[in-house]
Amino acid sequence: MSETQLVQLEEDGKNTETEVLTRGFIFACTKKSEAESLNHLLFATEKLYGPIVIRIRKGDLIFLNNLDTDVLHGPFRAVSDGGFNLDPSAFGGKYPYQVKVQPVSKVYTLDNAKKILNRLEIRRNKPLFGETLVRLLEAFSQRTLLLPYVQIESDAQEPINQLILSIRNSRAKVDIEEEIPLIEATTFWDFPKQSYGLTPKGDNKYPGVTPALIIYNLVWRYTDPGDLVVDPMCGSGTTIDVCKAEKRRVIGYDIHPTRPDIIENDARHIPLENDSVDMVFVDSPYGDNIRYNDSPANIGNISCEAEEFYEELEKVMRECVRILKPGKVLGWLIGDQWVRNRFTPVGFKIYERLCKYFEPMDIICVSRRGQYSHTGMWYNRARRLNFYLRGFKYLIIVRKPAGKARSQKPRKIEWTYYQRG
Repeated sequence: MSETQLVQLEEDGKNTETEVLTRGFIFACTKKSEAESLNHLLFATEKLYGPIVIRIRKGDLIFLNNLDTDVLHGPFRAVSDGGFNLDPSAFGGKYPYQVKVQPVSKVYTLDNAKKILNRLEIRRNKPLFGETLVRLLEAFSQRTLLLPYVQIESDAQEPINQLILSIRNSRAKVDIEEEIPLIEATTFWDFPKQSYGLTPKGDNKYPGVTPALIIYNLVWRYTDPGDLVVDPMCGSGTTIDVCKAEKRRVIGYDIHPTRPDIIENDARHIPLENDSVDMVFVDSPYGDNIRYNDSPANIGNISCEAEEFYEELEKVMRECVRILKPGKVLGWLIGDQWVRNRFTPVGFKIYERLCKYFEPMDIICVSRRGQYSHTGMWYNRARRLNFYLRGFKYLIIVRKPAGKARSQKPRKIEWTYYQRG
């Protein structure tokens, strides 16, 4: 092999390592917001699609879908990473998840956008890459209608066909989920896998590991990028991994840390200032059913049949309410116990104590998957011996009071009734 060929192989290897995947993302607009989007070259959306926007990076391809006129404008190039409130005054503050863009060359309009996107199986929470992105660009390459909003020097831009060739020849690794999870809409959550995305969130072999999408849903409902989330019983670090992926600041504590980025600390004494945290998540022991460690201070070594168990967890609650900012949220994951013919309603007992310090917001039923008792033998025992296997956990969502307490007076609700059938 010649020296030239060796150098070329070396350069190819470097390019493979440093080459970045080109991804595509679609924003929506209306007749009202289209002009502002194109005149200011700032595309924006609401919090529902925030998880997609924060995954956009400088250089990605962006398209704009007018839902009123059923057209798709593009292609544009992101000239900023997707972020939160890049321009807080834009769109009257209604759409805080934003990215700055520039046209790739001319700005083309693709008619019948809904039909085309459906045929390509493209949705707004689905990033585009590879052949899917190529097929969309090919549809644009056949159109010639230039929008009047943007004047751009065409000789400074790469044409669409060059983009298509670049994407087809790319050897960059896929670095984004094919579909970004949407937040849950009901009070029943059932996650088939412990983690999500391309990288692990926590350790799925850790005893009682938290399903990562629980934390994902909480941070996207109750925080914004840059907010501080604290997990005082961090276990295998699921909360840390989710918060880093979703652009939140995070501190994880545990009485027996399992990795270097978890700080050793007792949850009954959290070393943070009053009113300093934007959200707290707690996945506490449910009793002494799991042997986490032999630390004498471990609350998980106390039976949930003893009042001491709840007294010690109440100390954790007091610390959580102290460090939370007024109006901010705590999510507490807990399960009941049935053992040797005795049922202990751990979830109800925890809820009752939480209500001493917090305002209740809601209770989520989280399906228990991956339980060692989810086998034919245990199902047979439950039916034969007339008991129930634990099928769910409670996710109790509460809020630190802010200012004046909410009125508990009876109120008149004007219900809307719908005909059945």
